[in-house]
Amino acid sequence: MTADPPRPAGRVLVTGAAGFIGSKVVELLRRSGAEVIGADDLNPYYSPSLKRARLDWLERLDAPGPFTFHHVDLADRRAAERLFDSAGPVACVIHLAAQAGVRHSLSHPHAYAAANLDGFLNVLEGCRRLASVSAGDCGDPDRPPPHLVYASSSSVYGANEAATLKTSDPADHPLSLYAATKRANELMAHSYAHLYGLPCTGLRFFSVYGPWGRPDMAAWIFTERILNNEPIEVFGEGKMSRSFTYIDEVAEAVVRVAALPPTAPPPGALPDRPDVGVGPVRILNVGGDESVELMRLVAAVEAACGRTAEKRFLPMQPGDVPATAADTAPLEALVGLTPRTTVEDGIARFVAWYQEFHGL
Repeated sequence: MTADPPRPAGRVLVTGAAGFIGSKVVELLRRSGAEVIGADDLNPYYSPSLKRARLDWLERLDAPGPFTFHHVDLADRRAAERLFDSAGPVACVIHLAAQAGVRHSLSHPHAYAAANLDGFLNVLEGCRRLASVSAGDCGDPDRPPPHLVYASSSSVYGANEAATLKTSDPADHPLSLYAATKRANELMAHSYAHLYGLPCTGLRFFSVYGPWGRPDMAAWIFTERILNNEPIEVFGEGKMSRSFTYIDEVAEAVVRVAALPPTAPPPGALPDRPDVGVGPVRILNVGGDESVELMRLVAAVEAACGRTAEKRFLPMQPGDVPATAADTAPLEALVGLTPRTTVEDGIARFVAWYQEFHGL
């Protein structure tokens, strides 16, 4: 009999709780019995009504773990401080709130600086204050600081042309402002881990898709247009490939990792790889176990919809990369999980959810 997968014990704060990944993480935590405090600003980058629908689904969920929600803009320093003060000591902070989207960052750069830089700094400061509280200000000197698990992105690899992307590879040439902010998050977390002993784990997500997904991503766009008998735009002439990663496996990875905070290396040890730090810090890839060409994704959507799409082939857009392929061996070694859902199975589940959600 296999052992139960690890789960964080105690109270957990999840930012971006109304988001695609965040809502699924909240579901898993609540089903495991954890007390979850959720936060989200419900910003209009894509339909706030979809985010509210996710929250409604979470509130109706029959699960043992309690859930409370706070409408908070984490880029607002005072509002972020109030959130962390009200949360009190927590075992883990899972930070999934961010301004998402590579292409959107080309036209709305200031939104990324506010949400992904200012907001992340406010989360780090909130965790630092919780660590100080946990160290004794509230009468519990033996309580460890919270484990900060935060969303990074495969986009940080940028111009890296390696066949398989490893966290030990350099990630110093981002091709979009979005990617640059995510790489900055990794460096900011490293400094707080070193200075304050704050355990930090960054997760580089690869092309997440599935039920409750985002309307700005390929699976949703292709499904919507094919079901409406509209042509689809296929960028990169259809030759791009991605480590498409099914949402259930992504959320499971997040929850398992959250239960296992990293430890600091021995005193005086210097890092010899970009993903190894001088504090309790780690970075992991969370991606599918194969790189899938975009045309295979299109074919999977067509099969699930029962229709053939009219295709318009276009060049790659600024900020895009031609291919991603994730090395997930460190994730497998840590939590015993490698995402293996095929794009055909995952897309079939997504299209079924999409049709039910829209009453089709």
